[in-house]
Amino acid sequence: MADSIDPIPLHTERIYLGGKEHRIQTGCGSVSVIVYGDQVKPALITYPDLALNYMSCFQGLFFCPEAASLLLHNFCIYHISPPGHELGAAALGPDDPVLSVEDLADQIIEILNYFGLGAVMCMGVTAGAYILTLFAMKYRDRVLGLILISPLCKSPSWTEWLYNKVMSNLLYFYGMCGLMKECLLKRYFSEEVRGNVEVPESEIAQACRKLLDERKSTNVLRFLQAINRRPDLMEGLKRLQCRTLIFVGENSPFHSESLHMTAKLDRRFSALVEVQACGSMVTEEQPHAMLIPMEYFFMGYGLCRPSQLGDSPRSPLNPSCICPELLSPESMGLKLKPIKTRVSLRV
Repeated sequence: MADSIDPIPLHTERIYLGGKEHRIQTGCGSVSVIVYGDQVKPALITYPDLALNYMSCFQGLFFCPEAASLLLHNFCIYHISPPGHELGAAALGPDDPVLSVEDLADQIIEILNYFGLGAVMCMGVTAGAYILTLFAMKYRDRVLGLILISPLCKSPSWTEWLYNKVMSNLLYFYGMCGLMKECLLKRYFSEEVRGNVEVPESEIAQACRKLLDERKSTNVLRFLQAINRRPDLMEGLKRLQCRTLIFVGENSPFHSESLHMTAKLDRRFSALVEVQACGSMVTEEQPHAMLIPMEYFFMGYGLCRPSQLGDSPRSPLNPSCICPELLSPESMGLKLKPIKTRVSLRV
């Protein structure tokens, strides 16, 4: 799709906790974008995982005061929802286009053009991370950097393909049933959060379960089908030159794929942070583990943290709690070596 396409806005209708929703008509259908912050600032766009939107995928990170201060101090946030995944979305109809991952990536360039944005920072989780990586490969001059959480990069293995087909059948025949929710929660969270016979389900999982009730099964099925037909990105990764910071939970079903992706990226421009006792959604399970790596990643762009966060010795962003290995200068501004970390509030 051409870079110069000018999308036509449908309407702007809702306010969410200080954010405004924009409905944007692209060549591949309507997209909901929630905008937070001062639009004069550099842009950070987000893209969630399957069956999620910004509220269910990023609220843990943005409700964390230190993370919210760091991100909103430096960026205006543009939360993009996959078609039909926004809050209050109706079921997609038979006349709505069936989109591929290429189409979803092309929608993003139209969104950037609509808002008059140049190069942006990108943050995505799993399927959303794949879409943003594909976008970065197609439109290199429009991406400043990538923050990827438990990303996908290969075409589905036979195991994942079969698992996705099972979920597709559940959605088609039974909708967002209890078993489908269990499959999704296993995709998102570690057992520690999901609970078991001995440990009750956490509030995070309970809240996500309620938000999944709002998803229309047809809409989730369309996104799942696109992801299950995704092409392999391995060759393109070798040519990806934007700085990339990857987070992955050690208990994520996509842990090995994230490690494989890191190995294929240019080491001069990429870094990996493994988070202990965590599933795929580090943004929800352990958002504090993202603070220090993100801060030093942003320093490579000349961005900074709010000065008030450095005043408290208990701040998770205090340099005294940073592993010395993180502080060797590299092309990212500061090099982040592959580490295992679980940042505690009690620093």
